[in-house]
Parts: sequence; structure tokens; C-alpha cells
Amino acid sequence: MQAAPVRATAIPSFTDALRAVESLLMSGGQRTARRNAWTSVLEDRRRAKDRSEAQRVLEAVTAAGS
Repeated sequence: MQAAPVRATAIPSFTDALRAVESLLMSGGQRTARRNAWTSVLEDRRRAKDRSEAQRVLEAVTAAGS
């Protein structure tokens, strides 16, 4: 009797497992919409940070001119 060959397969990472579950539960359009929404959130955060920095610079220039 001969032993069956052993196959070495990599254990998926947690992220890979979440993506696999996501692909099973969501249609492609929903995944795209969710990713687009997250990209928008990140862009809004970046713009808010830029506005805050610009406001600090303007306040510093105003205070220096007084």
C-alpha cells in the first residue's frame, strides 16, 4: 500500500480570508462601491488636513503682521 502524496499549500492570511468571504457575500458592484466610498473618506480626510494646515499658516501670517 502506497501513501497518498502530500500537497503543501500556504495558509491564507487573515486579509486574504476576509477578501474571499467578501467576494462570496458581495457582488462585484457592491465591492467597487465600498472601495470607492473608502477612497472618498481618505480623500476627505486629506482635504481636511490640508485646510487645517492652511488655516494655521494664515493665522500665523496674520499674527506676525499685527
